[in-house]
Amino acid sequence: MAGDILFTVAERVATITLNRPERRNAFTLAMIDEWADRLEECAARADVHAVLVTGAGKAFCSGGDIDGLMKQGQGSGPQERKDELVGHIHRIPRILERLDKPVIAAINGAATGAGMDLALMCDLRYAARSAKFAETYVKLALMPGAGGAYFLPRLIGRARALEMLWTGDFIDSEEAERIGLVNKALPDGDLMPHALAMARRLADGPTQTIRTIKRAIRAGQASDLSTSLDFGASNYGILAMGEDHLEAVDAFLEKRPPKFKG
Repeated sequence: MAGDILFTVAERVATITLNRPERRNAFTLAMIDEWADRLEECAARADVHAVLVTGAGKAFCSGGDIDGLMKQGQGSGPQERKDELVGHIHRIPRILERLDKPVIAAINGAATGAGMDLALMCDLRYAARSAKFAETYVKLALMPGAGGAYFLPRLIGRARALEMLWTGDFIDSEEAERIGLVNKALPDGDLMPHALAMARRLADGPTQTIRTIKRAIRAGQASDLSTSLDFGASNYGILAMGEDHLEAVDAFLEKRPPKFKG
């Protein structure tokens, strides 16, 4: 619905805000589609160099709306329920998989179920001290269908991922930082300034270098060492001939901050 996703662009940073605070930002399919559309827009816009995702109110995202999605969907068959995921929710990880611009989650409160999984899909995650995390599917006799079984063990390891998925227990932001689920836990008032500062730092950096590094990480996770080394060497050679690299060298020698053009 209109207003469930807020979208702004300033200083080459796009901010996507989940805006159903009265429902702890639980999503509907229409809200998911709007979210995915805004990500597509971020991919296409030349004036967007980084993306920040956060929630309105006291929660980041509590996953799918239980009344609007799960209760009303009980009259559907298995194929219809699968289609909800494939045709709507899966749009987000698939867009993020090909988006080479940095995507940062500013987790301002609880992130549970698919809401947690959607945070896992971002490149960097910063959490408020009051934030908490849980893979709550098991409590509804479900399994993660949005990608949690893929992303979570890659971040925190198989055993910890299974423990979170099998129990549905909450962990706090300090524990999330300790196990590598988030990059950093911050005092609540420092979360957005820190996340925005990082987004702007990346947006102001050497654009092609930052995007190529993301592509290299992604390619390296799906290939062998020789392929990864070849990818790195080829792209290193291209970047070494670029204007931003030449500016960086001159700035270093002249002891001044570089002025990248992207």
